[in-house]
Amino acid sequence: MLSMYDYALGTAQIASVFLMIVAGIIALTMFHISHKQADLKAWKWIIIALVLFAIEEILGALKSFGIFSTPYLTHIVPSFILLCIIAALTIQIQINKGWFK
Repeated sequence: MLSMYDYALGTAQIASVFLMIVAGIIALTMFHISHKQADLKAWKWIIIALVLFAIEEILGALKSFGIFSTPYLTHIVPSFILLCIIAALTIQIQINKGWFK
């Protein structure tokens, strides 16, 4: 049985998904800009991490409402988010050192 806390948490997660949609629209425009400028290569990985974070929020909302629950995806998706952030940081360091032009 779901408590009032679970419904409040699920509602907050659904609200964050809508905010992530707005952030995703902004990310799409940034993705187009990052193709044009070499200094923004690291942003591609950050945008992928943003999309994965939106997926994680959706999975959390589904779990809060008892619709779908899997412990594996809630651990695998954040691992890929972390990998994308590490890749973005590595690329940005290389850009700052002048290795990418």
